[in-house]
Amino acid sequence: MAVVREEATWKVTPLTQDALTSLAAAERELRELRSSGAVFGLLDIDDEFFIVLRPAPTGSRMLLSDATAAIDYDIAAEVLEKLNVDVPDIDPDELDDIEPWEEGDLGVLADLGLPEPVLSVIIAETDLYPDEQLGMIAQRLGFANEFSAVLDKLPR
Repeated sequence: MAVVREEATWKVTPLTQDALTSLAAAERELRELRSSGAVFGLLDIDDEFFIVLRPAPTGSRMLLSDATAAIDYDIAAEVLEKLNVDVPDIDPDELDDIEPWEEGDLGVLADLGLPEPVLSVIIAETDLYPDEQLGMIAQRLGFANEFSAVLDKLPR
C-alpha cells in the first residue's frame, strides 16, 4: 500500500498488483502520488517478506526485510540489485534452515518517527507475518487505523 503524510494527516491507499511483482511499477505508482509530504510504500509480498520503498529525487530509499527472498522472488532480487548487493548464494532447499536478514536502509522512516533500532527490532520478529510487522510500523508512526482499514479491504 501507499502511505502519504500531509502535515499531520495520514492517507493510506492500495497499490496495484503490478507493484507487488515489479520494483519499477511500485516506484512509478508512488511517484505519481505527488505530495509535499512524505510518500512511501509498504509492500507485503506473499506473506513471506516486505519492502519499504521511499522514492526520492536522487533515487529511492528501500529496505528488504529478508534478503534470502531474492532466491525465490524477482522483486526482492531487484531490490538487492538496486542496493548493489549480491543475491545470496544459498541452495533453495536449504532456505528453511537459514535465518533471514534485512538489507537496505534501516533509517528509511527515521525522519517520520521510526528510528533504526526500533525498525530493526520489528524486522527481527520473524515469528510474525509481514502484515503484522507492517502493522507495527503503522502503529509506531501513527496510522494504524488507516492501515487496518485498507488491509481489511484487500483481497486475500
